[in-house]
Amino acid sequence: MPMEKVTFEGHSGESLAARLDLPDGPHLATAIFAHCFTCTKDITAARRIAGRLAAMGIAVLRFDFTGLGHSEGEFANTSFTSNAADLVAAARYLKGRGMAPALLVGHSLGGAAVLRAAAEIKSETGALKAVATLGAPFDPAHVTHQFGAALEEIRTKGSAEVRLAGRPFTIGRGFLEDISTADLQDRIGHLGAALLVLHAPRDATVGIENAAQIFDAARHPKSFVTLDEADHLITRTEDAEYAAEVIAAWAGRYLDLRPPAPPIGAPEGVVRVAEADPEGFLQDVNAGPFHHALADEPLAYGGTNQGMSPYGFLAAGLGACTSMTIRMYARRKGWPLAHVRVDVTHDKVHAQDAGGSAANQKIDSFRREIHLEGALSAQQREKLLEIADKCPVHKTLESSARIITTLAG
Repeated sequence: MPMEKVTFEGHSGESLAARLDLPDGPHLATAIFAHCFTCTKDITAARRIAGRLAAMGIAVLRFDFTGLGHSEGEFANTSFTSNAADLVAAARYLKGRGMAPALLVGHSLGGAAVLRAAAEIKSETGALKAVATLGAPFDPAHVTHQFGAALEEIRTKGSAEVRLAGRPFTIGRGFLEDISTADLQDRIGHLGAALLVLHAPRDATVGIENAAQIFDAARHPKSFVTLDEADHLITRTEDAEYAAEVIAAWAGRYLDLRPPAPPIGAPEGVVRVAEADPEGFLQDVNAGPFHHALADEPLAYGGTNQGMSPYGFLAAGLGACTSMTIRMYARRKGWPLAHVRVDVTHDKVHAQDAGGSAANQKIDSFRREIHLEGALSAQQREKLLEIADKCPVHKTLESSARIITTLAG
C-alpha cells in the first residue's frame, strides 16, 4: 500500500510525526489509529490494522503522540488530556486535507483517549461514525499501576523516572493529577458513534473487566469481540491479523464504502498478494477494497494452515465458476434447479494417463464432481453437465494461458 510520511501540529504547537497509509484504489473513508501508552505508531497492531483498512479503501493516519517516537515535545509535560487534544489536532489536520476521519481506533490508553476525544472530533469534523478500542482501560488511572514504587516519588518530588518496556520515561505529578480525574463514563454514553470493544480475557495489563465497563456504559450500536489468547500489546502476527480482520469487517457496516462505478469495459482490477509472515508462507490476498483472504501452506509443508494453498485457490476458482455457470443457465431456462455443489480435487498425473502422448511428462488434473438438486429431468441434468464445460475458468485451464512477468522498479 502507498504510504506518506507527514507531520502536523499537535496540541501545543509541536510537530507530530505520522504515517498516512493510503489505499491503492479509490479513497472511500479515513481513520485515525491511537497507539498505546509510551508505544509508537509502528507497533505490530497499528501496522496490521492500517494495512487491512487501507486494503478496504480506508486511509489510516497513525501518529506518535507528543514526546514519543519521532514527534517533538517533552513526554514529561504530556497528560491524558493532551493525548486527547493531539487526536483532535490529527482530525483537524485530516479535515484540512479533505479527509475528515469517519473511524477512530485506539489501543490501550490510546483506546481511552479516542473515547475521550470522539465527541469533540465528531463536533469539529461532522464525519465520525465508528470507534474501536483494543485492550482499553475504562479508568485511565489504571495506567499508574505500571509506575510501582515511583508513584510516591512523583507525588512528593514532582516527577520521577520509571522504566516501561525496558525504556526510561519521566512521569510528572501533572500526569497523575490529570489522569486521576479522567472519567469516561459520560463520554462513552454520549459517544455519538458505533462502538466496537476488543479485549483479551487473559490481558495481564488491563483486565477484561474494563471491556465490560466500557461496553455497559455505551449505547447501541455496540459490539464486543474477544481476542482470545492475545497479549496486551497484540504482539503475535496471528492476533494482530485477527483484530485487523474484525475491525475491517465491522467498520464496513457503519462507513459508506461504496466505490465509484468503474468505466464500462474495465477489467476486474489487480489481485494483490503480499507476504504476511516472512518466517513462514502466510500471504495476504486482496482483491479490491472489499475482498480479503489468506493463503498459506499446510503444517506438514512448513506453513501455519491459516488459509488455502495456492492450488486450493485454483480449485476454488474452477468450482465457483462452474457452479455460477450452471446456475446462470438453469435460471435463464427456468429449470427447477434447487442447489448446486461442485467438489474439486487436484493432482499431478502422467500425460499418458490423461490421453496425452508423453508418458514421462506430468500435467495437472482437476476432477470435478457436480451435485445437482431439484426436480430435474435426465435430459436437463445431462445438459447442465455439458454447460459446466462452458465455464470460463474451465476454458482457461484447458487452454494455454499466457503469463507476462515484470519486475517493479
